[in-house]
Amino acid sequence: MVTRIKVGTASCGIAAGAGEVLQLLRKTAEQHGTLSDVPIVEVGCIGHCYAEPLVEVETDSGRYFYEKVEPKQDQLRRILNLEEQGRFRPNEARAQKERTSIMALAGRIEPTSLEEYRGHGGYEALAAAHEMAPEKLVEEVKESRLRGRGGGGFPTGLKWRFLAGKESDNKVLICNADEGDPGAFMDRTLMESLPHLVLEGMLIGAKATGARRLFIYCRAEYPRAVKNLNTAIEQIRAAELNVIDGHAVDIRVKEGAGAFVCGEETGLIHSLEGRRGTPRYRPPYPTDYGFHGAPTAINNVETFANIPQIVRYGASAFTKTGTENSTGTKLFALAGDLQYSGLVEVPMGLSIGEVVFDIGGAERGGVKAVQIGGPSGGCIPAEHFDTPIDYDSLSSLGAIMGSGGLIVIGTNRCMVETARYFLEFTTRESCGKCTFCRVGTKRMLETLERITGGEGSAADIERLGDLGTKIKQGSLCGLGQTAPNPVLSTLRYFNDEYQSHVEEGFCPALECKALVDIFIDPDQCNGCKLCIKACPVNCISEDFVVDNAVCTRCNSCIEVCRQNAISRVAKGGAVRVAS
Repeated sequence: MVTRIKVGTASCGIAAGAGEVLQLLRKTAEQHGTLSDVPIVEVGCIGHCYAEPLVEVETDSGRYFYEKVEPKQDQLRRILNLEEQGRFRPNEARAQKERTSIMALAGRIEPTSLEEYRGHGGYEALAAAHEMAPEKLVEEVKESRLRGRGGGGFPTGLKWRFLAGKESDNKVLICNADEGDPGAFMDRTLMESLPHLVLEGMLIGAKATGARRLFIYCRAEYPRAVKNLNTAIEQIRAAELNVIDGHAVDIRVKEGAGAFVCGEETGLIHSLEGRRGTPRYRPPYPTDYGFHGAPTAINNVETFANIPQIVRYGASAFTKTGTENSTGTKLFALAGDLQYSGLVEVPMGLSIGEVVFDIGGAERGGVKAVQIGGPSGGCIPAEHFDTPIDYDSLSSLGAIMGSGGLIVIGTNRCMVETARYFLEFTTRESCGKCTFCRVGTKRMLETLERITGGEGSAADIERLGDLGTKIKQGSLCGLGQTAPNPVLSTLRYFNDEYQSHVEEGFCPALECKALVDIFIDPDQCNGCKLCIKACPVNCISEDFVVDNAVCTRCNSCIEVCRQNAISRVAKGGAVRVAS
Protein backbone atom coordinates (compact mmCIF):
# COMPACT_ATOMS: atom_id res chain seq x y z
CA MET A 1 0.00 0.00 0.00
CA VAL A 2 1.32 3.44 -0.98
CA THR A 3 1.76 5.67 2.08
CA ARG A 4 3.53 8.74 0.70
CA ILE A 5 4.96 10.07 -2.56
CA LYS A 6 7.97 12.40 -2.72
CA VAL A 7 9.16 14.61 -5.55
CA GLY A 8 12.66 16.07 -5.46
CA THR A 9 12.17 19.80 -5.95
CA ALA A 10 15.55 21.31 -5.22
CA SER A 11 16.85 23.58 -8.00
CA CYS A 12 18.26 20.61 -9.93
CA GLY A 13 14.87 18.90 -9.96
CA ILE A 14 12.97 22.09 -10.80
CA ALA A 15 15.33 22.78 -13.71
CA ALA A 16 14.62 19.29 -15.06
CA GLY A 17 10.85 19.77 -14.87
CA ALA A 18 9.96 18.50 -11.38
CA GLY A 19 7.46 21.33 -10.86
CA GLU A 20 5.29 20.17 -13.75
CA VAL A 21 5.65 16.55 -12.63
CA LEU A 22 4.48 17.46 -9.11
CA GLN A 23 1.36 19.27 -10.33
CA LEU A 24 0.30 16.54 -12.74
CA LEU A 25 1.15 13.80 -10.24
CA ARG A 26 -1.24 15.30 -7.69
CA LYS A 27 -3.96 15.57 -10.32
CA THR A 28 -3.37 11.99 -11.52
CA ALA A 29 -3.43 10.65 -7.94
CA GLU A 30 -6.80 12.31 -7.34
CA GLN A 31 -8.19 10.53 -10.39
CA HIS A 32 -6.68 7.26 -9.22
CA GLY A 33 -9.25 6.86 -6.50
CA THR A 34 -7.46 4.81 -3.87
CA LEU A 35 -4.52 7.24 -3.89
CA SER A 36 -6.53 10.46 -3.61
CA ASP A 37 -5.65 10.81 0.08
CA VAL A 38 -1.99 9.84 -0.20
CA PRO A 39 0.24 12.86 0.59
CA ILE A 40 2.43 13.99 -2.30
CA VAL A 41 5.18 16.17 -0.87
CA GLU A 42 8.18 18.14 -2.01
CA VAL A 43 11.57 17.06 -0.71
CA GLY A 44 15.08 18.33 -1.30
CA CYS A 45 17.85 17.07 -3.55
CA ILE A 46 18.21 13.30 -3.69
CA GLY A 47 21.75 13.76 -5.02
CA HIS A 48 21.50 12.04 -8.39
CA CYS A 49 21.13 15.16 -10.53
CA TYR A 50 21.73 13.20 -13.75
CA ALA A 51 18.49 11.24 -13.11
CA GLU A 52 16.17 14.18 -12.34
CA PRO A 53 13.25 14.55 -12.05
CA LEU A 54 13.18 11.85 -9.36
CA VAL A 55 10.05 10.54 -7.68
CA GLU A 56 10.03 8.28 -4.62
CA VAL A 57 7.03 6.16 -3.69
CA GLU A 58 6.89 4.97 -0.09
CA THR A 59 4.89 1.81 0.61
CA ASP A 60 4.33 -0.52 3.55
CA SER A 61 6.90 -2.87 2.09
CA GLY A 62 9.61 -0.50 0.87
CA ARG A 63 10.67 2.55 -1.14
CA TYR A 64 10.71 2.78 -4.93
CA PHE A 65 12.47 5.47 -6.96
CA TYR A 66 11.66 6.49 -10.52
CA GLU A 67 14.06 8.47 -12.68
CA LYS A 68 13.74 11.06 -15.45
CA VAL A 69 10.02 11.31 -14.84
CA GLU A 70 8.12 13.33 -17.40
CA PRO A 71 4.82 15.15 -16.85
CA LYS A 72 2.86 12.54 -18.80
CA GLN A 73 -0.18 10.84 -17.33
CA ASP A 74 0.58 7.39 -18.73
CA GLN A 75 4.04 7.42 -17.14
CA LEU A 76 2.71 8.77 -13.84
CA ARG A 77 0.01 6.10 -13.72
CA ARG A 78 2.69 3.44 -14.09
CA ILE A 79 4.51 4.98 -11.13
CA LEU A 80 1.36 5.08 -9.01
CA ASN A 81 0.80 1.43 -9.86
CA LEU A 82 4.40 0.66 -8.81
CA GLU A 83 5.29 -0.79 -12.20
CA GLU A 84 8.88 -1.83 -12.83
CA GLN A 85 9.33 0.37 -15.90
CA GLY A 86 11.27 3.56 -15.17
CA ARG A 87 12.60 2.52 -11.76
CA PHE A 88 15.85 4.14 -10.70
CA ARG A 89 18.79 1.88 -9.94
CA PRO A 90 21.71 3.94 -8.67
CA ASN A 91 25.32 3.20 -9.52
CA GLU A 92 26.37 0.36 -7.18
CA ALA A 93 29.95 1.62 -6.91
CA ARG A 94 28.64 5.00 -5.78
CA ALA A 95 26.49 3.37 -3.13
CA GLN A 96 29.54 1.52 -1.81
CA LYS A 97 31.91 4.49 -1.81
CA GLU A 98 29.60 7.25 -0.57
CA ARG A 99 29.20 7.98 3.11
CA THR A 100 26.06 10.01 3.72
CA SER A 101 26.29 11.87 6.99
CA ILE A 102 25.20 15.49 6.82
CA MET A 103 23.12 14.70 3.72
CA ALA A 104 21.42 11.68 5.30
CA LEU A 105 18.01 13.42 5.45
CA ALA A 106 18.27 15.25 2.12
CA GLY A 107 15.53 14.06 -0.21
CA ARG A 108 13.86 12.16 2.62
CA ILE A 109 12.06 14.93 4.52
CA GLU A 110 10.19 18.09 3.64
CA PRO A 111 12.81 20.85 3.90
CA THR A 112 10.61 23.31 5.79
CA SER A 113 8.87 20.85 8.09
CA LEU A 114 10.15 21.47 11.60
CA GLU A 115 8.04 18.58 12.86
CA GLU A 116 9.56 16.12 10.41
CA TYR A 117 13.10 17.35 11.05
CA ARG A 118 12.61 16.91 14.80
CA GLY A 119 11.06 13.52 14.18
CA HIS A 120 14.40 12.38 12.72
CA GLY A 121 16.49 13.65 15.62
CA GLY A 122 16.68 17.29 14.62
CA TYR A 123 17.54 19.78 17.39
CA GLU A 124 18.55 16.97 19.74
CA ALA A 125 22.12 18.22 19.39
CA LEU A 126 20.97 21.74 20.30
CA ALA A 127 19.21 20.34 23.38
CA ALA A 128 22.42 18.56 24.36
CA ALA A 129 24.38 21.78 23.80
CA HIS A 130 22.12 23.61 26.27
CA GLU A 131 23.31 21.16 28.95
CA MET A 132 26.99 21.82 28.19
CA ALA A 133 29.22 24.69 29.22
CA PRO A 134 30.34 26.88 26.30
CA GLU A 135 33.94 25.92 26.97
CA LYS A 136 33.05 22.25 26.68
CA LEU A 137 31.25 22.83 23.38
CA VAL A 138 34.22 24.67 21.90
CA GLU A 139 36.55 21.93 23.09
CA GLU A 140 34.33 19.23 21.53
CA VAL A 141 34.46 20.96 18.14
CA LYS A 142 38.19 21.49 18.53
CA GLU A 143 38.74 17.79 19.32
CA SER A 144 36.72 16.82 16.23
CA ARG A 145 39.43 18.49 14.14
CA LEU A 146 36.71 19.83 11.84
CA ARG A 147 38.28 22.14 9.28
CA GLY A 148 36.35 24.88 7.53
CA ARG A 149 34.65 23.53 4.43
CA GLY A 150 34.60 26.86 2.64
CA GLY A 151 38.03 26.54 1.11
CA GLY A 152 40.70 27.66 3.56
CA GLY A 153 40.42 24.66 5.85
CA PHE A 154 41.03 26.65 9.05
CA PRO A 155 40.24 24.63 12.23
CA THR A 156 36.67 25.47 13.25
CA GLY A 157 37.18 24.87 16.96
CA LEU A 158 40.14 27.25 17.02
CA LYS A 159 38.13 30.01 15.35
CA TRP A 160 35.28 29.50 17.82
CA ARG A 161 37.72 29.64 20.72
CA PHE A 162 38.98 33.01 19.51
CA LEU A 163 35.42 34.39 19.44
CA ALA A 164 34.39 32.77 22.72
CA GLY A 165 37.37 34.37 24.46
CA LYS A 166 36.30 37.91 23.63
CA GLU A 167 34.57 39.93 26.35
CA SER A 168 31.58 41.37 24.52
CA ASP A 169 27.78 41.26 24.58
CA ASN A 170 27.70 42.05 20.87
CA LYS A 171 29.34 39.02 19.25
CA VAL A 172 28.33 38.02 15.72
CA LEU A 173 28.31 34.66 13.97
CA ILE A 174 28.01 34.62 10.18
CA CYS A 175 27.23 31.76 7.82
CA ASN A 176 28.99 32.31 4.51
CA ALA A 177 26.53 31.07 1.87
CA ASP A 178 28.01 33.15 -0.94
CA GLU A 179 28.77 30.10 -3.09
CA GLY A 180 30.28 31.65 -6.18
CA ASP A 181 32.38 28.87 -7.72
CA PRO A 182 31.28 27.88 -11.24
CA GLY A 183 29.94 24.35 -11.08
CA ALA A 184 29.54 24.32 -7.28
CA PHE A 185 26.19 23.70 -5.63
CA MET A 186 26.94 22.05 -2.27
CA ASP A 187 25.81 24.93 -0.08
CA ARG A 188 22.75 25.64 -2.20
CA THR A 189 21.66 22.03 -1.90
CA LEU A 190 22.10 22.01 1.87
CA MET A 191 20.10 25.20 2.32
CA GLU A 192 17.34 24.08 -0.02
CA SER A 193 17.13 20.55 1.36
CA LEU A 194 18.08 20.86 5.03
CA PRO A 195 17.75 24.47 6.22
CA HIS A 196 17.08 23.37 9.80
CA LEU A 197 20.33 21.40 9.90
CA VAL A 198 22.33 24.51 8.97
CA LEU A 199 20.43 26.63 11.47
CA GLU A 200 20.86 24.07 14.25
CA GLY A 201 24.62 24.20 13.68
CA MET A 202 24.55 27.98 13.89
CA LEU A 203 22.52 27.98 17.11
CA ILE A 204 25.00 25.57 18.68
CA GLY A 205 27.74 27.94 17.56
CA ALA A 206 25.92 30.81 19.27
CA LYS A 207 25.78 28.81 22.50
CA ALA A 208 29.47 27.94 22.26
CA THR A 209 30.76 31.42 21.46
CA GLY A 210 28.23 33.72 23.13
CA ALA A 211 27.13 35.26 19.82
CA ARG A 212 23.84 37.18 20.02
CA ARG A 213 23.39 37.94 16.33
CA LEU A 214 23.45 35.40 13.50
CA PHE A 215 23.58 36.25 9.81
CA ILE A 216 23.33 34.02 6.75
CA TYR A 217 24.95 35.79 3.81
CA CYS A 218 23.35 34.03 0.83
CA ARG A 219 23.70 34.96 -2.81
CA ALA A 220 20.47 36.31 -4.29
CA GLU A 221 20.69 33.81 -7.17
CA TYR A 222 19.49 31.18 -4.68
CA PRO A 223 15.82 32.20 -4.23
CA ARG A 224 14.68 28.73 -3.16
CA ALA A 225 17.40 28.53 -0.51
CA VAL A 226 16.52 31.99 0.79
CA LYS A 227 12.83 31.10 0.93
CA ASN A 228 13.43 27.85 2.81
CA LEU A 229 15.82 29.49 5.25
CA ASN A 230 13.40 32.30 6.06
CA THR A 231 10.56 29.82 6.58
CA ALA A 232 12.74 27.73 8.90
CA ILE A 233 13.79 30.84 10.85
CA GLU A 234 10.15 31.78 11.42
CA GLN A 235 9.51 28.27 12.74
CA ILE A 236 12.51 28.51 15.05
CA ARG A 237 11.29 31.79 16.50
CA ALA A 238 7.76 30.45 16.99
CA ALA A 239 9.14 27.41 18.83
CA GLU A 240 11.60 29.62 20.76
CA LEU A 241 14.48 27.43 19.69
CA ASN A 242 16.53 30.58 19.26
CA VAL A 243 16.47 31.31 23.00
CA ILE A 244 19.93 30.57 24.38
CA ASP A 245 20.85 31.19 28.01
CA GLY A 246 17.76 33.36 28.41
CA HIS A 247 18.49 35.55 25.38
CA ALA A 248 16.63 35.43 22.07
CA VAL A 249 19.30 35.16 19.38
CA ASP A 250 18.52 37.27 16.33
CA ILE A 251 18.80 35.34 13.02
CA ARG A 252 18.64 37.05 9.64
CA VAL A 253 19.24 36.22 5.99
CA LYS A 254 21.14 38.81 3.96
CA GLU A 255 21.03 38.43 0.17
CA GLY A 256 24.29 39.20 -1.59
CA ALA A 257 24.61 40.59 -5.09
CA GLY A 258 26.70 37.71 -6.40
CA ALA A 259 30.24 39.12 -6.12
CA PHE A 260 32.72 36.24 -5.96
CA VAL A 261 35.09 38.29 -3.81
CA CYS A 262 32.46 38.43 -1.05
CA GLY A 263 33.29 34.83 -0.32
CA GLU A 264 36.37 36.31 1.39
CA GLU A 265 35.38 37.02 4.98
CA THR A 266 36.33 40.69 5.25
CA GLY A 267 34.76 41.46 1.87
CA LEU A 268 31.63 39.67 3.04
CA ILE A 269 31.55 41.75 6.24
CA HIS A 270 31.84 44.98 4.26
CA SER A 271 28.93 43.92 2.06
CA LEU A 272 26.89 42.91 5.11
CA GLU A 273 27.48 46.39 6.51
CA GLY A 274 26.06 47.91 3.33
CA ARG A 275 29.40 48.87 1.83
CA ARG A 276 31.21 47.78 -1.31
CA GLY A 277 32.46 44.24 -0.89
CA THR A 278 36.23 44.62 -0.83
CA PRO A 279 38.70 42.82 1.44
CA ARG A 280 40.84 44.65 3.98
CA TYR A 281 44.22 44.02 5.50
CA ARG A 282 44.43 41.62 8.42
CA PRO A 283 45.13 41.93 11.34
CA PRO A 284 42.88 42.89 12.95
CA TYR A 285 41.07 39.62 12.27
CA PRO A 286 37.26 39.49 12.33
CA THR A 287 37.25 37.75 15.72
CA ASP A 288 38.85 40.95 17.06
CA TYR A 289 37.18 43.52 14.83
CA GLY A 290 34.43 42.33 12.53
CA PHE A 291 30.85 43.35 11.71
CA HIS A 292 30.54 47.03 12.71
CA GLY A 293 33.55 46.51 14.95
CA ALA A 294 32.03 43.61 16.91
CA PRO A 295 33.93 40.32 17.43
CA THR A 296 32.82 38.12 14.52
CA ALA A 297 33.38 34.55 13.35
CA ILE A 298 32.51 33.25 9.89
CA ASN A 299 32.00 29.66 8.81
CA ASN A 300 30.46 28.33 5.64
CA VAL A 301 27.23 26.35 5.23
CA GLU A 302 28.76 22.89 5.13
CA THR A 303 30.86 23.60 8.21
CA PHE A 304 27.78 24.48 10.25
CA ALA A 305 25.97 21.40 8.91
CA ASN A 306 28.65 19.20 10.49
CA ILE A 307 28.23 20.67 13.98
CA PRO A 308 25.03 18.85 15.10
CA GLN A 309 26.51 15.40 14.55
CA ILE A 310 29.70 16.34 16.41
CA VAL A 311 27.69 17.47 19.43
CA ARG A 312 25.17 14.65 19.23
CA TYR A 313 27.59 11.74 18.80
CA GLY A 314 30.85 13.20 20.11
CA ALA A 315 34.15 14.27 18.60
CA SER A 316 35.62 10.77 18.85
CA ALA A 317 32.89 9.36 16.61
CA PHE A 318 33.42 12.16 14.08
CA THR A 319 37.16 11.54 13.82
CA LYS A 320 36.63 7.89 12.93
CA THR A 321 35.78 9.07 9.41
CA GLY A 322 38.44 10.67 7.25
CA THR A 323 42.17 11.07 7.84
CA GLU A 324 44.29 12.36 10.70
CA ASN A 325 44.33 15.98 9.52
CA SER A 326 41.15 15.92 7.43
CA THR A 327 38.36 14.37 9.47
CA GLY A 328 34.75 13.71 8.52
CA THR A 329 33.15 13.72 5.10
CA LYS A 330 33.20 16.22 2.25
CA LEU A 331 30.51 17.23 -0.21
CA PHE A 332 31.51 17.48 -3.86
CA ALA A 333 29.59 18.80 -6.82
CA LEU A 334 30.55 16.52 -9.70
CA ALA A 335 30.35 18.01 -13.17
CA GLY A 336 32.07 17.79 -16.53
CA ASP A 337 32.96 14.78 -18.65
CA LEU A 338 31.39 12.01 -16.58
CA GLN A 339 28.26 9.89 -16.54
CA TYR A 340 26.84 10.55 -13.07
CA SER A 341 26.87 14.27 -12.31
CA GLY A 342 25.43 15.55 -9.06
CA LEU A 343 26.15 15.95 -5.39
CA VAL A 344 28.13 13.30 -3.52
CA GLU A 345 29.30 12.99 0.07
CA VAL A 346 32.45 10.96 0.58
CA PRO A 347 34.81 10.30 3.49
CA MET A 348 37.97 12.37 3.46
CA GLY A 349 40.84 10.28 2.19
CA LEU A 350 39.00 8.64 -0.69
CA SER A 351 41.16 8.85 -3.79
CA ILE A 352 40.46 11.20 -6.68
CA GLY A 353 40.15 8.20 -8.99
CA GLU A 354 37.50 6.56 -6.82
CA VAL A 355 35.39 9.72 -6.99
CA VAL A 356 35.92 10.26 -10.71
CA PHE A 357 35.56 6.70 -11.97
CA ASP A 358 33.68 4.66 -9.37
CA ILE A 359 31.24 7.34 -8.22
CA GLY A 360 31.16 9.67 -11.21
CA GLY A 361 31.22 6.93 -13.82
CA ALA A 362 33.81 8.67 -15.99
CA GLU A 363 35.36 6.57 -18.73
CA ARG A 364 38.72 5.12 -17.74
CA GLY A 365 41.27 6.33 -20.22
CA GLY A 366 38.96 9.14 -21.27
CA VAL A 367 39.89 11.62 -18.53
CA LYS A 368 42.85 13.96 -18.73
CA ALA A 369 42.53 15.81 -15.41
CA VAL A 370 40.22 17.17 -12.74
CA GLN A 371 39.81 20.78 -11.76
CA ILE A 372 39.27 20.74 -8.01
CA GLY A 373 38.69 23.66 -5.67
CA GLY A 374 36.69 25.96 -7.90
CA PRO A 375 38.09 28.58 -10.30
CA SER A 376 41.02 29.15 -7.92
CA GLY A 377 41.79 25.46 -7.66
CA GLY A 378 44.33 23.45 -9.57
CA CYS A 379 44.16 21.00 -12.44
CA ILE A 380 45.37 17.58 -11.32
CA PRO A 381 46.38 15.12 -14.09
CA ALA A 382 45.11 11.54 -14.28
CA GLU A 383 48.55 10.20 -13.30
CA HIS A 384 47.88 11.51 -9.78
CA PHE A 385 44.36 10.14 -9.38
CA ASP A 386 45.54 7.76 -6.66
CA THR A 387 46.04 10.81 -4.43
CA PRO A 388 43.71 10.86 -1.41
CA ILE A 389 41.32 13.79 -1.20
CA ASP A 390 42.44 15.71 1.86
CA TYR A 391 43.72 19.22 2.51
CA ASP A 392 47.43 18.39 2.68
CA SER A 393 47.60 15.99 -0.28
CA LEU A 394 45.79 18.36 -2.64
CA SER A 395 48.00 21.26 -1.56
CA SER A 396 51.12 19.24 -2.41
CA LEU A 397 49.84 18.89 -5.98
CA GLY A 398 49.27 22.63 -6.40
CA ALA A 399 45.51 22.47 -5.85
CA ILE A 400 43.18 23.29 -2.98
CA MET A 401 40.14 21.60 -1.47
CA GLY A 402 38.11 24.74 -2.00
CA SER A 403 34.43 24.54 -1.29
CA GLY A 404 34.07 21.26 -3.17
CA GLY A 405 33.56 21.81 -6.87
CA LEU A 406 35.08 18.97 -8.90
CA ILE A 407 35.06 19.22 -12.68
CA VAL A 408 36.17 16.22 -14.72
CA ILE A 409 38.14 17.18 -17.82
CA GLY A 410 38.08 14.69 -20.70
CA THR A 411 40.96 13.88 -23.04
CA ASN A 412 39.25 15.96 -25.74
CA ARG A 413 39.72 19.18 -23.77
CA CYS A 414 42.53 21.72 -24.11
CA MET A 415 44.25 22.49 -20.81
CA VAL A 416 45.46 25.89 -22.01
CA GLU A 417 41.89 26.88 -22.86
CA THR A 418 40.74 25.45 -19.52
CA ALA A 419 43.22 27.66 -17.68
CA ARG A 420 42.13 30.67 -19.75
CA TYR A 421 38.46 29.99 -18.95
CA PHE A 422 38.96 29.92 -15.19
CA LEU A 423 41.33 32.88 -15.16
CA GLU A 424 38.82 34.91 -17.17
CA PHE A 425 36.33 34.32 -14.35
CA THR A 426 38.65 35.36 -11.52
CA THR A 427 39.90 38.38 -13.49
CA ARG A 428 36.33 39.55 -13.97
CA GLU A 429 35.54 38.98 -10.29
CA SER A 430 38.56 40.84 -8.93
CA CYS A 431 37.43 43.79 -6.79
CA GLY A 432 40.37 45.83 -8.08
CA LYS A 433 41.65 46.92 -4.70
CA CYS A 434 45.21 45.62 -5.01
CA THR A 435 47.48 46.01 -8.02
CA PHE A 436 48.76 42.45 -8.14
CA CYS A 437 45.29 41.02 -8.56
CA ARG A 438 43.70 43.83 -10.59
CA VAL A 439 46.51 44.25 -13.10
CA GLY A 440 48.39 40.98 -12.77
CA THR A 441 45.48 38.68 -13.55
CA LYS A 442 44.55 40.89 -16.51
CA ARG A 443 48.07 40.60 -17.93
CA MET A 444 47.99 36.81 -17.42
CA LEU A 445 44.63 36.60 -19.18
CA GLU A 446 45.92 38.65 -22.13
CA THR A 447 48.91 36.32 -22.38
CA LEU A 448 46.69 33.23 -22.39
CA GLU A 449 44.48 34.80 -25.03
CA ARG A 450 47.54 35.33 -27.25
CA ILE A 451 48.54 31.70 -26.82
CA THR A 452 45.08 30.25 -27.52
CA GLY A 453 44.74 32.72 -30.38
CA GLY A 454 47.83 31.36 -32.10
CA GLU A 455 49.96 34.45 -31.45
CA GLY A 456 51.89 33.27 -28.39
CA SER A 457 55.62 32.82 -27.92
CA ALA A 458 57.97 30.93 -25.65
CA ALA A 459 58.45 34.15 -23.69
CA ASP A 460 54.71 34.18 -22.95
CA ILE A 461 54.96 30.80 -21.23
CA GLU A 462 57.79 32.05 -19.06
CA ARG A 463 55.85 35.24 -18.35
CA LEU A 464 52.83 33.29 -17.10
CA GLY A 465 54.90 31.44 -14.51
CA ASP A 466 56.61 34.62 -13.33
CA LEU A 467 53.37 36.64 -13.09
CA GLY A 468 51.48 33.82 -11.39
CA THR A 469 54.08 33.45 -8.64
CA LYS A 470 54.18 37.18 -7.96
CA ILE A 471 50.38 37.52 -7.90
CA LYS A 472 50.12 34.71 -5.34
CA GLN A 473 52.73 36.38 -3.14
CA GLY A 474 51.54 39.96 -3.45
CA SER A 475 47.73 39.87 -3.52
CA LEU A 476 45.70 41.07 -0.56
CA CYS A 477 43.08 38.34 -0.27
CA GLY A 478 42.45 34.72 -1.14
CA LEU A 479 41.01 35.55 -4.56
CA GLY A 480 44.27 36.95 -5.89
CA GLN A 481 46.42 34.56 -3.88
CA THR A 482 44.80 31.55 -5.56
CA ALA A 483 43.68 32.95 -8.93
CA PRO A 484 46.88 31.81 -10.75
CA ASN A 485 46.45 28.19 -9.58
CA PRO A 486 44.76 26.88 -12.76
CA VAL A 487 47.51 28.40 -14.88
CA LEU A 488 50.42 27.35 -12.67
CA SER A 489 49.12 23.80 -12.30
CA THR A 490 48.58 23.36 -16.05
CA LEU A 491 52.04 24.79 -16.72
CA ARG A 492 53.38 22.21 -14.27
CA TYR A 493 51.55 19.17 -15.61
CA PHE A 494 50.62 20.04 -19.21
CA ASN A 495 53.53 22.16 -20.39
CA ASP A 496 53.66 20.17 -23.63
CA GLU A 497 50.27 21.58 -24.61
CA TYR A 498 51.52 25.14 -24.09
CA GLN A 499 54.58 24.33 -26.21
CA SER A 500 52.40 22.95 -29.02
CA HIS A 501 50.36 26.14 -29.08
CA VAL A 502 53.33 28.51 -29.28
CA GLU A 503 55.82 26.44 -31.28
CA GLU A 504 53.51 24.75 -33.80
CA GLY A 505 50.40 26.93 -33.71
CA PHE A 506 48.58 23.68 -32.95
CA CYS A 507 45.98 22.85 -30.29
CA PRO A 508 46.27 19.08 -29.61
CA ALA A 509 42.64 18.94 -28.46
CA LEU A 510 41.44 20.94 -31.48
CA GLU A 511 39.49 23.17 -29.09
CA CYS A 512 41.05 26.63 -29.46
CA LYS A 513 38.90 28.31 -32.10
CA ALA A 514 41.64 30.37 -33.71
CA LEU A 515 43.73 27.25 -34.34
CA VAL A 516 41.11 25.04 -35.99
CA ASP A 517 38.95 24.90 -39.09
CA ILE A 518 35.66 23.08 -39.68
CA PHE A 519 35.82 20.45 -42.42
CA ILE A 520 33.02 18.51 -44.15
CA ASP A 521 34.18 15.20 -45.61
CA PRO A 522 32.48 14.81 -49.03
CA ASP A 523 32.92 11.03 -48.88
CA GLN A 524 30.88 10.83 -45.67
CA CYS A 525 28.31 13.55 -46.39
CA ASN A 526 24.90 12.38 -47.67
CA GLY A 527 23.66 15.86 -48.61
CA CYS A 528 20.86 16.04 -46.01
CA LYS A 529 21.51 19.79 -45.41
CA LEU A 530 20.91 19.58 -41.65
CA CYS A 531 24.22 21.38 -41.16
CA ILE A 532 23.18 24.23 -43.43
CA LYS A 533 19.91 24.65 -41.53
CA ALA A 534 21.67 24.56 -38.14
CA CYS A 535 24.44 27.04 -38.97
CA PRO A 536 23.68 30.37 -37.23
CA VAL A 537 26.01 32.42 -39.48
CA ASN A 538 25.22 30.81 -42.87
CA CYS A 539 28.82 29.86 -43.56
CA ILE A 540 28.13 26.49 -45.26
CA SER A 541 27.61 26.60 -49.01
CA GLU A 542 25.15 24.48 -51.00
CA ASP A 543 28.01 22.26 -52.10
CA PHE A 544 28.95 21.70 -48.42
CA VAL A 545 32.10 23.77 -48.13
CA VAL A 546 32.65 25.75 -44.92
CA ASP A 547 33.77 29.38 -45.11
CA ASN A 548 36.08 29.29 -42.12
CA ALA A 549 36.64 33.03 -42.27
CA VAL A 550 32.99 33.45 -41.25
CA CYS A 551 32.54 30.31 -39.13
CA THR A 552 32.35 30.87 -35.35
CA ARG A 553 33.23 27.25 -34.47
CA CYS A 554 30.00 26.87 -32.51
CA ASN A 555 29.84 23.12 -33.34
CA SER A 556 26.15 23.29 -34.29
CA CYS A 557 26.85 21.54 -37.59
CA ILE A 558 28.88 18.80 -35.89
CA GLU A 559 26.11 18.16 -33.37
CA VAL A 560 23.36 17.70 -35.97
CA CYS A 561 25.33 15.68 -38.52
CA ARG A 562 24.11 12.06 -38.48
CA GLN A 563 26.86 10.82 -40.76
CA ASN A 564 29.82 11.99 -38.63
CA ALA A 565 30.95 13.82 -41.74
CA ILE A 566 31.87 17.09 -40.02
CA SER A 567 34.84 17.58 -37.73
CA ARG A 568 37.36 20.06 -36.43
CA VAL A 569 40.78 19.99 -38.06
CA ALA A 570 43.99 21.84 -37.39
CA LYS A 571 44.32 25.12 -39.22
CA GLY A 572 45.00 24.22 -42.84
CA GLY A 573 43.55 20.72 -42.44
CA ALA A 574 46.75 18.93 -41.42
CA VAL A 575 45.22 16.99 -38.54
CA ARG A 576 41.69 15.63 -38.24
CA VAL A 577 39.65 13.93 -35.51
CA ALA A 578 36.23 12.32 -35.59
CA SER A 579 33.32 14.49 -34.54
